[in-house]
Amino acid sequence: MKIPFLTLFTLLFALTGFAQHEGAKFEKIDSLLNYLYQNNKFMGSVAIQEKGEIVFEKAYGFADVENGVAATPVTKYKVGAVTKIFTSSIIFQLVEEKKLKLDTKLSEFFPKIKNAGKITIADMLNHKSGILNYTADAQFLVYRNKLQNRKDMVTRLESYNAAFEPGEKSDYSDSNYLLLGYIIQDITKKSYKDNVMERVVKPAGLKNTYYFTKINPKKNEAYSYSFVNGKWVKADEWHESVIGASGALASTASDMTKFIKALFDGKIVKKELLDIMTRTDMAYGSGIFAFPFIERKFFGHNGGIESFNTVVGYYPKDQLGFALLVNGDNYNYNDIVMGVLSCYYKLPYLFPNLNSAKIDETVLKSYEGIYSTPSLPFKVNIKLVNGTLIAHATDQGSFPLNPLSETIFNFDPAGITMTFSKKGFILKQADGMITEFKKE
Repeated sequence: MKIPFLTLFTLLFALTGFAQHEGAKFEKIDSLLNYLYQNNKFMGSVAIQEKGEIVFEKAYGFADVENGVAATPVTKYKVGAVTKIFTSSIIFQLVEEKKLKLDTKLSEFFPKIKNAGKITIADMLNHKSGILNYTADAQFLVYRNKLQNRKDMVTRLESYNAAFEPGEKSDYSDSNYLLLGYIIQDITKKSYKDNVMERVVKPAGLKNTYYFTKINPKKNEAYSYSFVNGKWVKADEWHESVIGASGALASTASDMTKFIKALFDGKIVKKELLDIMTRTDMAYGSGIFAFPFIERKFFGHNGGIESFNTVVGYYPKDQLGFALLVNGDNYNYNDIVMGVLSCYYKLPYLFPNLNSAKIDETVLKSYEGIYSTPSLPFKVNIKLVNGTLIAHATDQGSFPLNPLSETIFNFDPAGITMTFSKKGFILKQADGMITEFKKE
């Protein structure tokens, strides 16, 4: 499972023109997604909902590449950690029903978990429990595609030492939500699957959301793929029992937007409980997170399982919901969402430059080194890593350089172009600023 983004959107693109009629924004979104698909960067489905009405919905690529089965808007994709919003919603329902309290200790259910007597339900919802993330354990790769019973999963979690003291900090852990799913079962005496259907799917009016099992193309369920050596390669499936309430749901893009709208309309939990659910504590909400796009604050979650990636978001002021469900993983899906929302809000946005030249490794190797300029307080370290030049600016993070020619490289998400020579490189930024760096 992938860790949620918390700083998803930063616009760094140069100005570009756009048509002014209302339908133009959807035409541009469609053009962007087709452009990414045609360049083998993306396969998946997108839906946008305005005030309860689906205004854009389209699928790109294939649900089953090997058999040439095209994806459609009703193709189902695994949504991974977006499942946590469903799990959190059910927990808050149980709180409302006075069957559980947010300060209830984990020891009432699983006393052998380290620090169980200190860990509260609220800690688990906010990832402050200190329970080690089992999907980050190397052993997870051994059993992730095999049936696991509850006893086996709990025994593993009981064997872990605490990652930190409860409440000391927050650190994303699928272990929290796997256990919350088991707690839901214990309190309701029903399976997690039945709880999801009765407590969330039916009230929200969802038609294509359910607890997944082995992928069945005859049910219009998608496989997931990575792009390897010029072709889409199918990812191994995880068994639903290993991920449970932390990530075992499948859905469509339109259902995801209906769900998030129903949640904020009070159809699933009461407003006062939703306020607690969306309250940020040490960077995390309770199964739902806030993330910015310009001056807007969206609420939602992302999820990754196998080679599926999902992003669901909602902006209450505009009653705008969006969902991106990806089953062809060959591009940063955060950047896809940034592009979709930029097009939707008619903001300046340039399509990414997906051209890439094949450069001899000896040429790439010659660019390794430390570069500096008197006009900026940081240095740039260029290194060749697995055939790709990586630039690391002091205190600025690292980013890969895409070769456009033997001397010109770019990092499109930030609008950066670097032109190399024997003496150094010239950095050109999206705002037109040009800076010369010299090799030390």
